[in-house]
Amino acid sequence: MSNLFGRFGGAAGGGGGGNQGYGQQPAYGQQRPPQPPPRSPQPQYGGHQDQPMNNYDQPAQRRVVPSQRPPSGRSQGTIVLQPAKSPDNIYTFSNLVAVSSRDIPPGAQGHDVLLLINGRYVVSARPLDQFEPGRIGLSTPQREWMGIALTDGVNVEHYDMFAHGSQAYLGSLDIEIGFAGKKSVETPYDQDELAKVVIRVFQNQVFAPKQKFLMDHQGIPLALQVKTVQLMDLSAEKRSSSAPTSSDPMARGLLTPQTQINFFRDAKTNFPLKASNRRPAANAIVSPDFKFEDMGIGGLDAEFSTIFRRAFASRIFPPGLVEKLGIQHVKGILLFGPPGTGKTLIARQIGKMLNAREPKIINGPEVLNKYVGQSEENIRKLFADAEKEYKEKGDESGLHIIIFDELDAVCKQRGSGAGGGTGVGDSVVNQLLSKLDGVDQLNNILLIGMTNRMDMIDDALLRPGRLEVHMEISLPDEAGRAQILKIHTTKMRNNNVMDRDVDVLELAHMTKNFSGAEIGGLVKSATSFAFNRHVKVGTMAGVSDDVVNMKVNRGDFMNALEEVKPAFGVSEEELANCIDGGIIHYSPYIKAILDEGSLFVKQVRTTEKRPLYSVLFHGPSGAGKTALAAKIAIDSEYPFIKLISPEDMIGFSEAAKVQQISKVFNDAYKSPMSVVVIDSIERVLEWVPIGPRFSNPILQTLTSCIQRRPPSGRRLLILATTTERGILQQLDMFSNFDNDVSVPAVKSYDELALIMKESGSFSGDDIRSSIDEMRQITRSEDVQVGIKKILLGIETAKQDEHNMASRFASVIARAIAERPTYGL
Repeated sequence: MSNLFGRFGGAAGGGGGGNQGYGQQPAYGQQRPPQPPPRSPQPQYGGHQDQPMNNYDQPAQRRVVPSQRPPSGRSQGTIVLQPAKSPDNIYTFSNLVAVSSRDIPPGAQGHDVLLLINGRYVVSARPLDQFEPGRIGLSTPQREWMGIALTDGVNVEHYDMFAHGSQAYLGSLDIEIGFAGKKSVETPYDQDELAKVVIRVFQNQVFAPKQKFLMDHQGIPLALQVKTVQLMDLSAEKRSSSAPTSSDPMARGLLTPQTQINFFRDAKTNFPLKASNRRPAANAIVSPDFKFEDMGIGGLDAEFSTIFRRAFASRIFPPGLVEKLGIQHVKGILLFGPPGTGKTLIARQIGKMLNAREPKIINGPEVLNKYVGQSEENIRKLFADAEKEYKEKGDESGLHIIIFDELDAVCKQRGSGAGGGTGVGDSVVNQLLSKLDGVDQLNNILLIGMTNRMDMIDDALLRPGRLEVHMEISLPDEAGRAQILKIHTTKMRNNNVMDRDVDVLELAHMTKNFSGAEIGGLVKSATSFAFNRHVKVGTMAGVSDDVVNMKVNRGDFMNALEEVKPAFGVSEEELANCIDGGIIHYSPYIKAILDEGSLFVKQVRTTEKRPLYSVLFHGPSGAGKTALAAKIAIDSEYPFIKLISPEDMIGFSEAAKVQQISKVFNDAYKSPMSVVVIDSIERVLEWVPIGPRFSNPILQTLTSCIQRRPPSGRRLLILATTTERGILQQLDMFSNFDNDVSVPAVKSYDELALIMKESGSFSGDDIRSSIDEMRQITRSEDVQVGIKKILLGIETAKQDEHNMASRFASVIARAIAERPTYGL
């Protein structure tokens, strides 16, 4: 360190004898000799030299005595001093102020003292015997920070750091760093090494937000400014790492070796800064104390965990580690799923949870413009701010979030004619592809796309490097529905306007296949029923006097369940029509079929290896195949049950039928457990015996859907019925089913008598006389008539009240005589 004095010009300016002690600086941590150095007559660099030292590894240091008091006989009040420039570069680059020892005496053993300037700014002062009394030496950055001119007078007083609370130390310090002069280097600075230098040079000094100071590092003057600080109490047994950071200029603390320093690059000077290998990025995008439950979204914990792992985990780890791995951050997320499941809400909440700029939200159709090139320009504008900042700050750039709703409106498969046949849609896709993963790659963007139709989006947009994270936001399960209901009823419960008889878990069980939006609609419907109870009788808008006691009760929610129906769910009315007469157990075989059906349901619900199971119910016409399939489906309590019936597709073209069948199965794949009932499959296939003819496209569609394995985590049970088993065998479709169940007709007169008894329309004598008459007419003990025709015969016989038994006998006898031979 003996060469420092010569570098600063002390020997050249005033002779070697008087400055010999100043040139020999003590090692870091040692006390400085009591005799302070004289002022240096050297020219200043803003208060210091234009050419600073090239080796400033051991700057002058003295331990600060925060509570240093003036010696006995000296005033402890405020004195007024006149600003002056720093005496030399040691003061400038050590962030010290110079005062006369006659105004401010040195601390014990020559230690530096803390001073309060103008009641607001705390500095470390090093008294000099040779410094002019009545003056205070401040560097240019210090005067800029304090807003002081050389012609101003400043109020100076001693400052006791520990008289203002226990949190007197800096837990962390965010600093913006850049070059202070024309001299610069291109080699990136290591953040960890810079932090060690800052602590060594400025240890025990007080720092506060917006404070400016200079530092010399290997001959290069650097300008630093404090952005935020985190205060902590070193004496506490357990130090909190989650203490809030502050940008308040009055929040100040002492720099210690334990202080964590985070650096921001000054973009104006293009300061090269190497990412840290041990510390997270200073501009961390996620708050450390962030919790998913704070987002107000229920039923999507697993989805959020996956999104966070894929899209944000790499952004919270030290940038240097990420750089070593040689990976790029995820740039795009695609959220897809049924309408109303919360895709837009998720994107909005993701923007709020991140410490990033306000997200740019754009709807797909807004991009398109009738003028040539304007649609592409709209895409470029979305990325303009991110490009500008990335050029200035590189990896220190903040994250720019772009939320793209209804992405399928403008990003359809190229060549599909999107954009009205003008090619605009293709150009928009090309422009978006180039911005996400083109030649000039950006690493500071996150595009969140949302769509209900993932199949329509161009494949190139879905590959890794672009929208690489594909997250299905599906219908919530029962636990998720309970979470959503609790969120929507939070204010009701907190304000005591929800009755105690409302059970959220019960409602969650009853709202199978409700989306988040539909649950919100259910709550609003329930409140409307509660409002309706407090409308004055005979008026439309009059409010009763007891409205202050209004509460939403269980009955309101039950009424709302009748009013609000899910878009994807159980076809209750259609299935109920299939079993409007109930199931009559006229034969032990009926119970066996239902028991076997419950095993199919259990198998699909519990097995991991077989999430798809298909069963074909076959038998003569009117044997009750559809009723049994509907009964099994309803009793399964699966959240999604749909019926594909030829009656629902009357007038449909072949293409429309194919589309309808595909839609039912695609909807089924969106639910965790589903049942699809295909009634009269031969009629759906448009099979007719004359010709014969059938629809091959419908056949191929049904065959593919029956064999297609549902997506991961989804389970599907297919129940089909047919009267023409032989036709399905000829079409090579019968073998596609995993199991088949034969549903017999009513075989004997004993079974027929049981059906008549169960109907409650016949007395015992009527049953016996009717069966005797049938035996005489048919001369046969074998009935073989479908139960559907028998029930219809009972209804017909009821119309003849005086001769009901005889009328029923004649109807069934005719059916026995005309019965077809099944299976041929």
